[in-house]
Amino acid sequence: MTIDPGLRRLALRTLLGAFGGRTADGVAIGAGVANRAAHTAPEWAVNLVTDGLAGYCLFGYNIDSPDQVARLTSQLRAARPDLLIATDEEGGDVTRLSHATGSPYPGNAALGAIGDLGLTRRVYQAIGHDLVRVGINVNLAPTVDVNVAIDNPIIGTRSFGDDPVKVAGHAAAAVVGLQSAGVAACAKHFPGHGATIDDSHHGLPTVDITEELLRSRELPPFAAVVAADAKSIMTAHIRVPALTGDDPATFSRRMLLDVLRDEFGFTGVIMTDALEMAGAAAAAGGIAPAAVRALQAGSDLLCIGSDVDGALIELIAAEIVSAITDGRLDLARVEDAAARNADLAAWTNGTVGKAVEEDLGYAAAARAIRIEGSVKGFDSPLVVQLSAGHSVAEGPVPWGLKPHTNGTAYVHIASDETSAGALVAEAAGRPIVIVGRHTHRSTASRELVEELAATHPTAVVEMGWPASWRPEGAKAFVTTYGASHANGHAAASALGLTH
Repeated sequence: MTIDPGLRRLALRTLLGAFGGRTADGVAIGAGVANRAAHTAPEWAVNLVTDGLAGYCLFGYNIDSPDQVARLTSQLRAARPDLLIATDEEGGDVTRLSHATGSPYPGNAALGAIGDLGLTRRVYQAIGHDLVRVGINVNLAPTVDVNVAIDNPIIGTRSFGDDPVKVAGHAAAAVVGLQSAGVAACAKHFPGHGATIDDSHHGLPTVDITEELLRSRELPPFAAVVAADAKSIMTAHIRVPALTGDDPATFSRRMLLDVLRDEFGFTGVIMTDALEMAGAAAAAGGIAPAAVRALQAGSDLLCIGSDVDGALIELIAAEIVSAITDGRLDLARVEDAAARNADLAAWTNGTVGKAVEEDLGYAAAARAIRIEGSVKGFDSPLVVQLSAGHSVAEGPVPWGLKPHTNGTAYVHIASDETSAGALVAEAAGRPIVIVGRHTHRSTASRELVEELAATHPTAVVEMGWPASWRPEGAKAFVTTYGASHANGHAAASALGLTH
């Protein structure tokens, strides 16, 4: 079917795509390759930029080194300079630039634990400069959700904390820091993903709370980032029945227009979370219908997701054009969205990254460490890192203490594949340091650590979201508030294990 070229271009101006491409050795690859490198843009991706596409989101599979990313962004901007190029560089556990090693910054939970708003601003300014130097002008950060669910599977250490006043202060500081570097902040996930125990990548979480509680707990950080002039805010694919009915917030005119636009006075870009996520696509009957519904509700920039190719982008554009043509979608609404996206690109145009404080993130991570008990005598231990999964947002980023230790005996093991007796035997008289993430969530991990702590000198390093669980008998309990490279170095230093 032939579609109107002018309407197609208009539809493309609302889309934030993604792409496979070519590996570093020139091998062409396509969509569905989130586990493989795609370090240059394929021809179709460049052509879509020429045709008006708003921009692209870069994922870990697009990133190899700073120089490579700079070449990639230059390749794209050669087709059209006013292009939005985004990524998820939150610092901490969610990093794209440092996905191969772990982030050199400690992440939001650690910054919240420190409680220094000036430090939060400086860390985010440094992240902004890192992004600008490689040609990325939109950061899908900060996460400003108030993490009130201890076992939240998707937010956790990405949050500044569980207190809305504290989160609001750090959220505003992060926005100011990022944008002082010339990178547009995208605060997420409106109206707040912190009370969920489900992941919107896999379904539609419901936050069944009153409007009054939402306003007093979830919304203050978003009011704060609007006041700090955040250039964009990302919607959440979560359902809040009191305000959104049966729909996710991404499809809710009441949330996006009545609350965010009219009440909060937000004039920037409303961006969707990835429409390929089940919380949106399943709720709308597909990614293309989800795009139309998001525009109808008031979104401006539609993040498609990571599993994207040219055919999918064309399918979505065609559905938007069809919706305009048959009257389901108002032409003026799409024109307004495209204009806001263009204004965002113009705001970021031409900024050059500056030097940042050396080792800022490592010094910050060291300030976040909390030690209960004493780590005396744990400088020559057997370190046991318990296997732990990762969220879709985090991806398989390395974590732990091993990169920071100097010849320390170190094993990786699943908690249900060993025993306390076997570890004590392997320790051969040395104390044991257990390193885990969200250790309390696993029955096998809890029981293993509790048995060890009761019978053998044991210290625990918790690198996930902290909980109240403490194994009786443990000599020390070390909380890092994150599992980034910087957090790992801080914990190893506290134990006396660093080089």
